[in-house]
Amino acid sequence: MSVTSRSSSSAPRLLAVSDLHVRYPENRTIAHDLRAGSDGDWLIVAGDVAERVDDVISTLGLLRERFARVIWVPGNHELWTRGKDPVQLRGEHRYRHLVEQCRTIDVVTPEDPFPVWTGDGGPVTIAPLFLLYDYSFRPAGTSSTAEAMAAAYRAGVVCTDEHLLHPDPYPTRAAWCDARVADAEKRLTAIDPSMPTVLVNHWPLTRFPTQVLRYPEFALWCGTERTADWHVRFRATLVVYGHLHIPRVTWEDDVRFVEASLGYPRERRSRDARGITVDPLPRQVLPVPDR
Repeated sequence: MSVTSRSSSSAPRLLAVSDLHVRYPENRTIAHDLRAGSDGDWLIVAGDVAERVDDVISTLGLLRERFARVIWVPGNHELWTRGKDPVQLRGEHRYRHLVEQCRTIDVVTPEDPFPVWTGDGGPVTIAPLFLLYDYSFRPAGTSSTAEAMAAAYRAGVVCTDEHLLHPDPYPTRAAWCDARVADAEKRLTAIDPSMPTVLVNHWPLTRFPTQVLRYPEFALWCGTERTADWHVRFRATLVVYGHLHIPRVTWEDDVRFVEASLGYPRERRSRDARGITVDPLPRQVLPVPDR
């Protein structure tokens, strides 16, 4: 799953990966083997690198040594607070700590100025986002969060976030999501209206990608309806996300959506057994690869 060896003469590319989950030894090996193909390659890391802060930062630091620029957004796993993690910060405080640690290794975060990709496929403003979810991706037949959660519990499909992702100091995860969406909306609106964008978020920006979930109730933890038109409203040429562990390319309103996850070893073994092939990682997102 590694890119070919570095060549300073190769044209720079914008690459993407998500859901490295390096707590699994097999995944850690794959992450450590990721390399640029040229001196100018940039890498988007769309969340869920690891659960422990030290694993997140050491992995991102290694990638930063190999790529001209690394752009990271958090996933839900980075925001989990497990009892054995030396960093016991929760919620917003944990996120801000991760941001500060990323800055020490020169990794771009959602709190930093948006970088502009000027290589092939550009110029485009790359907007790393941290938006969370608000339980508005509800299962069919439910009309409120309470009904949706009840349906999920009856189905036995409950995300571990309910136990490990704390919203402190916000009263709920939905309230934290509301604050994140409002902040991102302001920043995206301030981008030069003549500039196209690449939107990066761990969770899908629209509900469409969740329609293929084996357990539809899990969509509750996958995004917010408030961003359903952002790919059009903010002139996206490309949207990069992860979280679903269903690597693929889809199109909405003539905008390309790339799910760039590595996922869990058992998921890859299942795909292999079914003869399903996916593009190698990191995935080239700009320029758009030839088919």
